[in-house]
Amino acid sequence: MNDSLRAARVATFVYFSLCGTLMGTWVVNIPAIEERVDITHATLGGLLVLLGLGAFLGMQVAGRLTDRLGARVVVPATGVLCSVALVLPGLPRDPWTLAGALLVFGFCNGCLDVSMNAHAVHVEKAYGRPVMSAFHATFSVGGVLAALVGAATASAGLSPAAGMAAMGTLGVVIALVSARALLLAEPGTAHADTVLAAETEHAPAPARRSTSGRIWILAVLALMVMLCEGAANDWSALHLKDVLGAPASTAAFAYGTFAATMTIGRLLADRLAARFGSMAILRHGAAAAGVGIAIVTVSPWIWAAFAGWALFGLGLSGCVPQLFSAAGHADPAAAGANVSRVAGLGYVGMLAGPAVIGWLTHLVALNHAFVLLILLCAVTAVAAGILRTDPVRKTEPAPSGH
Repeated sequence: MNDSLRAARVATFVYFSLCGTLMGTWVVNIPAIEERVDITHATLGGLLVLLGLGAFLGMQVAGRLTDRLGARVVVPATGVLCSVALVLPGLPRDPWTLAGALLVFGFCNGCLDVSMNAHAVHVEKAYGRPVMSAFHATFSVGGVLAALVGAATASAGLSPAAGMAAMGTLGVVIALVSARALLLAEPGTAHADTVLAAETEHAPAPARRSTSGRIWILAVLALMVMLCEGAANDWSALHLKDVLGAPASTAAFAYGTFAATMTIGRLLADRLAARFGSMAILRHGAAAAGVGIAIVTVSPWIWAAFAGWALFGLGLSGCVPQLFSAAGHADPAAAGANVSRVAGLGYVGMLAGPAVIGWLTHLVALNHAFVLLILLCAVTAVAAGILRTDPVRKTEPAPSGH
């Protein structure tokens, strides 16, 4: 394994951690910003839609730019832009200005998200084995770092704008310093990608439609899986508190349990995918998640609910990385555009999850609303055969030495 490839992998870890830290920094400052702007929870919910809209638009733009200019150009550029944009939500004192700030920050975050995932696909292919899940675990670690830093800055009496500006400045430095380690091109495949692009351009229409159709199936699966993740983010603690009567201090650990097992699962998923294949990770992971949320739905005991949320997080942990990886490998010449489609629709699911469950609670009890999540997990497990062809496992391992 040559040193440049190892350095590229480390740099990818850094960018995933940076993206998670920047988004986490915004999240931990939400209460203070909401109070300063003097808006209700309902108004904030509407403004967060603009954050999601900006991210979706950014993903579509960055996907095509990454394919055209290369990840080595787009990833650090979007890392700098996202770091600079982080300070914007900390400045407004009225809802309209905050709306514009969130739209811009969401756009920049979406650009960074897709471009770093496209680069991760190239690193994974060069390694010749799955490494995508570990990158996504690092994103989660970035969120933890943001929480710790946010607590420290709040204790020091810094305003949200000052704390976010400090983190943004550090982010600019990190994005620029890490840029040199990114891959110039996918090692040993530049010619292959050129040939593939030419073949795709002149391929019969049914073949092009087949590839496009596969990408959209992956995107729909990402939407379903990430809808489940979004529902857990917002409703896990409320489930323990409102349905099982747990005190708020205990209920808070429901999301912590879910997030912890998801991070652990992503650290383990690459080894399992290398041994059993990405289809097995998606199928068995979705099935396990379905069992976990079923336990949450029917159990009257707090300890069983914790176990259910833990299994739900563990099962979902490897699903999204497999879908992103499959999208990127479907056509290396269009990795960025394909990842942007899957990530974009998945992000819609992440945002829609809390709202969909909320709407269902007008009709049924909260735990009964989770039946929808069971059904989505079941459909994902059944449809996992879309990953039967695993390009990563068929790639020759990267040569040792240099």
